[in-house]
Amino acid sequence: MLKIAIVGLPNVGKSTLFNALTDSDALAANYPFATIEPNTGIVSVRDRRLDKLAEMYHTDKVVPATVEFVDVAGLVAGANKGDGLGNKFLANIRDCNAICHVVRGFEDESVQRADGSTTIDPQGDIEIINTELALSDVSVIETHLPKLIREAKGNPKLKPRVEFLQSVQSQLLEGRVPTEFSELDADELKENLDGLNLLSALPVIYLFNVSEATLTDKERRNELKQFAVKATGQAADKLQVLFICAELESEIRALPENEAAELLADYGVTDSGLDQLVKAAYNTLGLQSFLTAGEKEVRAWTIHKGWVAPQAAGVIHSDFERGFIAAQVVDYNDLIKYGSEAAARAAGKVHLEGKTYVMQPDDVVEFRFNV
Repeated sequence: MLKIAIVGLPNVGKSTLFNALTDSDALAANYPFATIEPNTGIVSVRDRRLDKLAEMYHTDKVVPATVEFVDVAGLVAGANKGDGLGNKFLANIRDCNAICHVVRGFEDESVQRADGSTTIDPQGDIEIINTELALSDVSVIETHLPKLIREAKGNPKLKPRVEFLQSVQSQLLEGRVPTEFSELDADELKENLDGLNLLSALPVIYLFNVSEATLTDKERRNELKQFAVKATGQAADKLQVLFICAELESEIRALPENEAAELLADYGVTDSGLDQLVKAAYNTLGLQSFLTAGEKEVRAWTIHKGWVAPQAAGVIHSDFERGFIAAQVVDYNDLIKYGSEAAARAAGKVHLEGKTYVMQPDDVVEFRFNV
């Protein structure tokens, strides 16, 4: 399951956003550390294709993909040393797949920062959180590295990993995102990190919590994005940046879907905050979904882009991958166009694929296996 940590300074709207995303009622208060233990919520990824398939296959059981959100308590400067219970809060992030960094982009004299002021400083806020994540990682590396260096003296094969961690540590201390995090693919990075779960290696989505007026103010949104560019030192096209009004998202929670869509449309917004964040996470992590359909159920399964059919089958059950024979595949759009699997097959749109077939986002699949 995709797991996203919602992080940020105190009083930036994290819990308000969490409640809106997950339809929960976590405490959202105007004082630091309103959240102590992390709030967690699992939500379904909206996928209208499933409803159409359920109608076609005459089943009431629809199982969408899911995302787990973890609302981590507000971090403060010095969190890596334990300030504001920071070490405890940072630990809640380490088993997540991605970070949603909520940044205050709204003016409100009634909302205080941790230092008691009411001014907003997006660039400074981003720098504080990124620094705390980096310094926490430096501490993890400092604890792990001496033992690895000793082991490398007797095992030269470990030397490249020593050099990797030393390079990462040096760059983090310089306030830079280690180049290795973008140069290595996911498997290579995982191998070199070897279970260290460095926070700064997690993909980050910068989510500016803005006023309703900013949603329609392109100039202000561009200005806020530049704060993220300056704070991270990354190119604008390399950053995942969203602009969401948490208060507006809260307002639409109780509305019917069509009324919520109309209200969002008034602000030039086509997707809910949840949909925007899920899309950004899928894009950042290189994920996609494939579908299975039948009389028992229709379901969406999340996999990595580029995975071949046996890997996708293994997401359903390890036996499917181990005993993979073939995959019967039909494109969702063809299936809808012809109205049934039988009609799509008659039109030559259903095909069998082998072990080297690369899965596509609109695949509706039935796996054949033998164990």
